[in-house]
Formats: sequence, C-alpha cells, structure tokens
Amino acid sequence: MAHTKKIPVYQLEELDGKDRGVFLLGFSDEDVKSRSAEAMVPHRHDHYTCFFIESGSIDFYVDFQPVKLHKQSLLISYPGQVHQSSSDKGCKGYVLIFKAGLTDQKTRMIIEESLTKVALLTLDDKDNDWFKKLFELLHAALHISQRTIFEAQLIQSLLNAFMYRAASLYQQQENTRISEYSSRNIDITKKFRQLLQQNFREMKKPSEYAEKMNFSASYLNDTVKAVTGFPLTFFIRQEVISEAQRLLYYSELSVKEIAYNLGYEDDKYFIRLFGKSTGISPANFRKSRKDRSQSDESH
Repeated sequence: MAHTKKIPVYQLEELDGKDRGVFLLGFSDEDVKSRSAEAMVPHRHDHYTCFFIESGSIDFYVDFQPVKLHKQSLLISYPGQVHQSSSDKGCKGYVLIFKAGLTDQKTRMIIEESLTKVALLTLDDKDNDWFKKLFELLHAALHISQRTIFEAQLIQSLLNAFMYRAASLYQQQENTRISEYSSRNIDITKKFRQLLQQNFREMKKPSEYAEKMNFSASYLNDTVKAVTGFPLTFFIRQEVISEAQRLLYYSELSVKEIAYNLGYEDDKYFIRLFGKSTGISPANFRKSRKDRSQSDESH
C-alpha cells in the first residue's frame, strides 16, 4: 500500500506566541528571512496570509498557477490554498497573517468564492498609500510594549478595516472584468464553480451539473462561457487536473491509483487527458516538481 505524505500545513499558533490571532512582519524582518526556505516548499496554511508589496517583486505559485507580485500589489491567500514562493527580488512591504474567524464572514466570502480563485489586487497610488498607512498603524498596535485596555478591539478593528477595503477593491476589480454580464449570469457561474468543487470526482459531464442546477446543458454552458470565456468542459478538466497535480506532488500514490481516486477506471485515458492538458505526462510532472523542490532546498 502506498503511503501518502501529509501536505505541510503551517499553523498560526507556531508564529504568534501572544495568541492574538494576528501577526504582521516586514519582508526585511529576520523571522521572514528565516522562513524563506519553508515558503519555497509548496504548503497550505490554516489561516489567511496576505502579501503587500511596496517595491521589488516576488514570484508565487497559488494552486500551481504562477502569480507575479510587483510594486503596488496585494495578494490574499486564504486557508487551504496550496502556495509557494519561487523568487524574491528585493521586496519591501508587509506580510499579514491572521485567523479567519477574526474578520467579517461576508468579506471572506467575496475573496474565497471569487471566479478567479487567486485574489491578487493591483493598487493605484491612493490605495497603495491607504494600505501602507493601515499596516503602519497595525504594526504599531501589535508592538505596544505594555498590554492596554481595548488592545484586542483596536487590533481587530484595524484588521477588519483591512479586509473591508481589500474585499471592496477586489469586488470592484472583478466587477470591472465582468461588468457586461448580468448578476444572474454571474450567480449561475459561481454556483456552478461551487458545485464543481464538491463533485468533480463523481461528475465529469456538463449535463450532470446542468441537471443539478435545473438548466439545460446548452444554457448553462453558454452562460458560463459568456462570463468566463471558457466552456463547462474546461472547468471540469481544470478541477481534475489541479487535484491530480496535488496528488502527484504530495503523495506516493501510483498514477493508476490517482486516476481511480479522481473517478477514472481507465488510467490510460487519464494519462492522455493529463498530457493533453499540461503538455507533460503525470510521471514526468511528478519527477520535474520533485527535482525542482530538491534543487530549491539545496540552495
């Protein structure tokens, strides 16, 4: 029997000895530097991790999708996402870490249920200055030498201010991208994406999702394609391939076992599907990712 490796999960309690549920560091801080090697290994968090970049750049992978952070950008990584950094070119800014339960659930849903899955914001000069000042205030509040009355409330208020502003900007930027579509079409698309995440192992046909949502397959396909630019089959395949990549990287399951885990009895069909989607075979993907990880660890 194959032994599955546990996905590394970094917990907030390991970082915050004061147990306030919030942690803020500058990129130049020693604690950030000491953890840079850990960040280059794909991992998950049980908390939110946000990267505010004032200058320089850093390359990330979020659920194996490449993401480049540069001057005046903000990345919000929510609990459970697989991510890693691959390079840091003179970054200046802040890393904000906090327990999800400390913030308003509605703001979290805007981030976690977005159409893109990667919450990357581009900031103009005004917004960049606003976040910089907020982080400076939060940093000062977190580093008061003596405990004071209303300290916890002050920190939570600043944290909520961050999330309200970030979620508002993210919603605005997403709305700009999809402004030509009706709210009904957007809601249908989001409902399909949620349904897909829950059922992609068992349901591979667009008609199955359409039936669950009480639409015809053609209507659902046309709606999702109008909003996103991609048909239902693209998203179904993408969900399967993303999970296959995680299993290839994090487990010692054979390709045949992974195929079965994802709902394919014919592993040869799964191998062809993976190759067509990624341009590389499952076995070579596993080898290339592990070779890269070992190379990163050696430097």
